[in-house]
Amino acid sequence: MNNLKTYKKQKILVTGSTGFKGSWLCFWLNLLGAKVVGVGLKPEKGSIIFKKLRIEKKIKHYYVDITNYNLLNRIIAKEKPRLIFHLAAQSIVSQSYKNPLKTILSNVIGSSNIFESVRKNNIKNLVHISTDKCYLNDKRQHSYKEDDILGGNDIYSSSKASAEIIFYSFCQSFFYKNKKIKYASARAGNVIGGGDLKDNRIVPDIYKSIQKNKSLIIRNPKSVRPWQHVLEPLYGYLILGSLLINNKISNKVVPNWNFGPNPNNFKTVLELVKDILSKWKIKKKIIMTNKKNFKESNLLTLNSNKSFKELKWRPKLNFKETIQLTVDWYKALKSNKDLEKITIKQIKFFIDKK
Repeated sequence: MNNLKTYKKQKILVTGSTGFKGSWLCFWLNLLGAKVVGVGLKPEKGSIIFKKLRIEKKIKHYYVDITNYNLLNRIIAKEKPRLIFHLAAQSIVSQSYKNPLKTILSNVIGSSNIFESVRKNNIKNLVHISTDKCYLNDKRQHSYKEDDILGGNDIYSSSKASAEIIFYSFCQSFFYKNKKIKYASARAGNVIGGGDLKDNRIVPDIYKSIQKNKSLIIRNPKSVRPWQHVLEPLYGYLILGSLLINNKISNKVVPNWNFGPNPNNFKTVLELVKDILSKWKIKKKIIMTNKKNFKESNLLTLNSNKSFKELKWRPKLNFKETIQLTVDWYKALKSNKDLEKITIKQIKFFIDKK
């Protein structure tokens, strides 16, 4: 973990800081000694992780919508961070069907605002966090590489693909010409872990059904997903950011990076549900439905060989460990235990694992 010592005393700006992944990243950066600046919306009703980890007391925070370019740009110009992790997004597929324009505004225009502010303020380092769903899903049986075709059949996927295309255009038009700016785009998907309470996500749905003592309804139980704990891609993002800061990645390397789990973490939705309930030691009525109110891919996996080779990143956790850490966090939440201590313990376990 020596490569993460880079962050000590560095000013790092994180967009989407009040969200699930953003909160975990801010918390970890704070542990590393970084001067963290958060930019994000006020936590949604029912969202607990930002508050439970007391992140607002650990970092400097701005409650800002990234679609407001003028306000966003003033913050970035004022703070002048050494590196920006851009995570802010409308991240729920089902919501993109209900509010397509809001999804496009957040994911396309909001991301473009970040890229433009980076350009205008000569911010030296940028990691744009994307998703595996930016790839055009052609129902292939093998994994997607960084140079595969981008696209999407739903608004969420196409909005993330559009943001990736615009990111690449900024690289070609501006960033390549400015040697001071170093940049990367990181793609991961099906991330689970403690603190996620978004609607229409399987792990939060399981927790809510336990909390409310209700039957669990799951969609598409036979669909296979590449499940990974939130610490896995965050570790990849941190390595990537550290190498950018230290100028260790050549401009000749295409700036897109995949961070996917080991193949043994490819499990069906039903297998995930059963494992979580088993770890929780609880029996629950499961109602399975294949009714689709919106399109969802049956299988989409990432080829992470480039990250293995260039970044020396490897996923550390097997499926059993991924589930155990996730269940332990939610159990602590339900029991009203100190979630800061639990989160620190889980990060330490991850760091120490070979």
